Amino acid sequence: MNPEDIENRKIVPVGHISGVHGIAGWVKIHSLTEPREAIFKYQPWLVGDHLESVQVEQGKRHGKHLIAMLDNVKDRDQAENLVNRQIAIYRDQLPELTEKEFYWTDLVGLAVQLEDGTNLGTIRYMLATGAHDVMVVQGALRSERERLIPFVPGPYVKSVDLDEG
Repeated sequence: MNPEDIENRKIVPVGHISGVHGIAGWVKIHSLTEPREAIFKYQPWLVGDHLESVQVEQGKRHGKHLIAMLDNVKDRDQAENLVNRQIAIYRDQLPELTEKEFYWTDLVGLAVQLEDGTNLGTIRYMLATGAHDVMVVQGALRSERERLIPFVPGPYVKSVDLDEG
């Protein structure tokens, strides 16, 4: 793949390195995937601000945590240098979805409108709550308030048009 192709691929955060485990270079992983262990299916990971490509040699659940051994990390000191770094993947690494399914990353930045066409703003990010997902919508003008809108198809979300934004 040439560098221009890489530049044009969408990057999706899937977690972060939350700590170290032991002395052999294992790292603790906070996963945003569902189920949490699905993060290990996506290779390579793009780690940190510079999106360094990293392969996971081993990944597993360890008690309440996920831990991973990365190909370029051989000791605890190297592992500590990765703590709090984001883990991302390319959007095209995610499985294809059906017509009525959406990844959160695809919803971020979409305009939110009432049925009468009134613009409420854009989706800044999504929140997981116990009952359902919630869209965090920033008002059309930055000075406008932020709104929390349940992502519930039917009563609150009448349609989603990714092509039209």
